[in-house]
Amino acid sequence: MFTGIVTDVGRVRAVRDTNRDRRFEIETGFDTATIAIGASISHAGCCLTVVETGPGWFAVEVSGETLAMSTLDGWKEGRRVNLERAARLGDELGGHIVSGHVDGVGEVLSVESEGGSHRVRIRVPKPLHRFIAPKGSIAVEGVSLTVNAVEDDVFGVNLIPHTWDVTSLGELAAGSRVNLEIDMLARYLARFQETA
Repeated sequence: MFTGIVTDVGRVRAVRDTNRDRRFEIETGFDTATIAIGASISHAGCCLTVVETGPGWFAVEVSGETLAMSTLDGWKEGRRVNLERAARLGDELGGHIVSGHVDGVGEVLSVESEGGSHRVRIRVPKPLHRFIAPKGSIAVEGVSLTVNAVEDDVFGVNLIPHTWDVTSLGELAAGSRVNLEIDMLARYLARFQETA
């Protein structure tokens, strides 16, 4: 489990297809001596398992399912990636509960400056849009955000300068593809209503 509070922005240093999956090596500011093999780390919202570590880097392997359901299929060397290590019992929950399971890929429609902040509008694949509500939570590229507005399959968020500066969201532009994870409570409530 994660909180959607990014603690490092890593960089893809190598991409390689193996006989099993696709392997990514990620440069990081994390102390890799403290990362156990098998540890879970959120990569732009995708929970991935560490399979190897070295000084200043670690490696993960990504299945075909994850590549098909996220933006990872397009990752190249040099790409900046929001990272968050798994939450531990007793950690501060600064964002919201995030599982690291990407529900779909959204498309950024616009990014507009608003004071010191940036207002971003994102189109959601249907039927995922029915899980998004004004003032609800959503994870975009692994970042916990508050939904400001919803109109059919488009929602808007406001990025404060801190979020813009310390995550990869500062690189968003119209046409960008982003990993989305809906709020877990919305997912379970919708499922309950379908089966009640």
